[in-house]
Amino acid sequence: MVNQQDLSIHQLAKLARVSVRTLHFYDQIGLLIPPRKEENAYRFYNSASLIRLQQILFYKELGFALKDIKSILDQPGFDYLSALENHKQVLLTRIDQTYRLIETVEKTMKQLKGQISMSNNEYFTGFSEVQQAKYEKEAAEKWGPGIVHESNKKWGSLSRQEKEKFFKNGERIILSLRDALDENPSSARVQALVKEWREYINFFYDCTPQILLELGRMYTEDSRFRAFYEKVDPRLPDFFFKAIKAYCSQFGVEG
Repeated sequence: MVNQQDLSIHQLAKLARVSVRTLHFYDQIGLLIPPRKEENAYRFYNSASLIRLQQILFYKELGFALKDIKSILDQPGFDYLSALENHKQVLLTRIDQTYRLIETVEKTMKQLKGQISMSNNEYFTGFSEVQQAKYEKEAAEKWGPGIVHESNKKWGSLSRQEKEKFFKNGERIILSLRDALDENPSSARVQALVKEWREYINFFYDCTPQILLELGRMYTEDSRFRAFYEKVDPRLPDFFFKAIKAYCSQFGVEG
């Protein structure tokens, strides 16, 4: 006899607004296995299944691959409350980003109407975080979902003012590297700036020399990063990578 709290696969599909085929697939890959299966192959899900499916949908919304979601949820001692708090912080950050972009759009409209005068920086308020979100999925695939999970948690803990201060610090390091372009990438000044850059990234996750080297390679080989740094100075991407390689070589990491 079916427990009144149990849901059939069709009931759960309707409730969660996913297809029955999707739930079958989640069962096949071990992502969401129904606690009970009848001899007639009917599947029944309990309240714990609902919570796990909710987590699956949250992580999918954040851009995680199914295999990474399974890895996260199957970790020993996975804390659902902590995960929900992290999701909350990410969503609040997205709300803040959206409002900042709306504010930027409204200001630009007023600027075009001649009602206000905007500074150059104001044209791009809100875009840095939106672009960052696009890199999260790639970072999870390259270095593991744990890094993105921890990064989101830390970033969500910052106030709007703290985030702006954080971005300004990163901008300061990049502009300082631009001012040092005529120096040797191995010079003490440049190496000190690379160390600062590593510490800057360390706020989010443990930026090992190997990870830093891979980031440096992305600055030259990934067209999006290269274009960003070339806007500062066409020479900066290659110079930055050379400086990072020199820094990482101190730790026996060559690239």
